[in-house]
Order: sequence, then structure tokens, then C-alpha cells
Amino acid sequence: MWPIPLPVLAVLVLAIPLDCQPPAADLVGRSSDFSARLYRALASRTDDNVLVSTLSVWRGLAALLGSAGGATREQLQTALGLAGLDPQNLPDVSSSLATSNLKQGVAVFAAADAQPAAAFAERLGREYGGEVKTAGFGAGRDAADAVNAWVRSQAGDQVQDGVADVDPQAKLLLATAASYQGRFSQAFNASASQDERFYVSKYQVATVAMMSRTDKYFLAYDRALKSGVLKLPMTDGAAMLLVLPDEDAHVGAVEDEVTGQKIRSWIGQLKKTKLEVQLPRFFLDRSYSLRDVLRALGVLQIFQDDADLSAMGLPQGAKVAQVLHKAVTTMDESGQGDASGGGASVFSSPPPRLTVNRPFLFVVYQQASGAPFLMGRLRDPTKK
Repeated sequence: MWPIPLPVLAVLVLAIPLDCQPPAADLVGRSSDFSARLYRALASRTDDNVLVSTLSVWRGLAALLGSAGGATREQLQTALGLAGLDPQNLPDVSSSLATSNLKQGVAVFAAADAQPAAAFAERLGREYGGEVKTAGFGAGRDAADAVNAWVRSQAGDQVQDGVADVDPQAKLLLATAASYQGRFSQAFNASASQDERFYVSKYQVATVAMMSRTDKYFLAYDRALKSGVLKLPMTDGAAMLLVLPDEDAHVGAVEDEVTGQKIRSWIGQLKKTKLEVQLPRFFLDRSYSLRDVLRALGVLQIFQDDADLSAMGLPQGAKVAQVLHKAVTTMDESGQGDASGGGASVFSSPPPRLTVNRPFLFVVYQQASGAPFLMGRLRDPTKK
């Protein structure tokens, strides 16, 4: 329930600064819409924890877009929300949508007999920070080992392997990886963390380490979705929107309604209030094969024999066999120096308490532009 007194909601405003002029502002809206559509398509396929760096997937597909032709190009443009834009103008703006604590990478793995042209490899590195790597797809686990070694180089040596097997008939594979260390501006007091109950479902209760801090926070309530929205600022200019459904609501029903506009409206409704926040510490490490997810978004031809990737220097019929994604994030007490609790606000009377003790949706976005770059669902904090 939400027994927290909320101020009267003001008129909704966009989260894009007034000085953010097109094409930057236009691109933020387009990338936000893609983020929401990608997340919905992915989350609808699982009841587990979910984590996806929507910006990293967007950048990886945009890198291919510039070298695609015909219907392949049109499908990518439509799915990414980039119809009418010149792909050559995308890299600089998309790079500006990330933050300093987000590490991300793009790689195209190609068989020895399907190597992209040197010009493509140079552009991939220069404009997207990506690389072309040779993989032995027909040689046992060689390709999977190569992909996993690259994933560890991008996300850290302690992460789980991103892929178990790769189709031995494959010629091309696109991989994206992202790692985000969440450092809260209002750092939680590590000494105040204690074990509490987390209601995974009606029939399952887990004991988790619950962080705690009393301060002034930005808060809103979505009456239509019966969900509270809490903003947790980060030290790198990002912020996490935590969307907690009421006890009689379901996180899946909230996810079904998530759009770029909905995210912007949540941000626009936030109002500052005194609050004690209890939040589970969590670490997520998720890997996905996105081919079916992207097909649901209308990206079909790039996986078919009639794919047009001739601008990569590949022969007609060369196709992408798979799009793999790895995302890792840590949300704990680490912050910018006041994690001992010394920087927390002191109030004359105890403020309302918000205990995040059931599944929730979260969106990490760049505050300057309002662009989401990481989205997830925490269903069970005891699992990765």
C-alpha cells in the first residue's frame, strides 16, 4: 500500500531540457520508445528477473543499420524508431546518451570466410567503439568461448558466461554487452542494512539484505496503474525510477503499459517529500538471445537468406545468425562518500516509510536528457 502523503500533482512536463534541440531531443524520444518496446517484448517472455541495456542494444543495431540496404534497412529503421533519419548522424548523439558508470560494447563475430570489409570494421570502431572479431563457428565451442571471453572483457571477469552454444552453421553474430555500477547520490547507510522479508510471490517469501536511508526523495503515484514511482539519483548524472505496484497489483500489468511517453510522464509527476526508503540490495547478471524478441519488433530480414548487408562488404545472402546481449548491474550501499549515514537528513518527527519488499520495475535514465539506458524487473533479489 501507499500510505504516503503525496503533494498535488503538477501539470506534466517533458524531461528533455529546453535547450535540447532536434535532432538530439527527437532522438531521445525515439530511443526512449524503442527502449520501452524492447523491454516489453523481452519481459513478456519470462517471469524471472529481467535486465537489459536498451541503449546498448539500440547502438548495436544502429551500427548494422548504416551498412544495411533495401527491406533489411527499412525494417531496422522502423524497429529502432529511426525512419526518416540519416544513420550517419546517429553515433555522436547516441554516445552522449550514456553515463560514466555505464560500460558498454558492441562486437560483430564473423566466420573466417565471411569477414566484413575493412571500411566497416573501421567505422564500427570509430563511431560505435565496436570491433570485428573472427570466430570458429564450426569448431566445437570455439565461437561460444570467443563470445564469452569478449563478454568478460566488457562486463568483468566475475560475470556468468553469456552464451552456452552457437549455431555451427552461423557466419555472423552481433553481440552487445553492458555493465552498470549504481552509485546512489543519497548513499545508503551500510551499517543500517538488515535482513528483511521480500515477498517474491503470494506463496514465496525470501530473506534479503534491505538497505535503509531517511532523506528527501522525489515521489509520484500512478493511479491508473496503482503504482508508486520513486526517483533515486546517481552520482554520474543518471537516476533510477523505481516503480512499485500496490500489494493488490501485479508488476506484469504495469510492464504492459510501459511506453516512452509513460516514462516521461512519471518523471514529470515527481514531487519532493520526506521519506524513509528501505530497498533490497541486488546484483543482476542476465544474458539473452534476442532473435525472437527482435522479430516481434519487426526485425525479420536480417536473419533470413535474403538479408542485404552488402554495404558491409558481404555477399548477397549473408545474414546475422543471432543477436546476443549481456547486461550486469549492481545496486548496493556504495555512493559518493556519505554511506556511513552522516549525510542523511534529520527530521523532527519520523517520516513515512516506503519498504520495497515485493517485485518492482526499474528504469535507469540520464537526467539531462531523460533517455533510458537500462531497464529491469527485480522479482527475486536472492537470484541474479
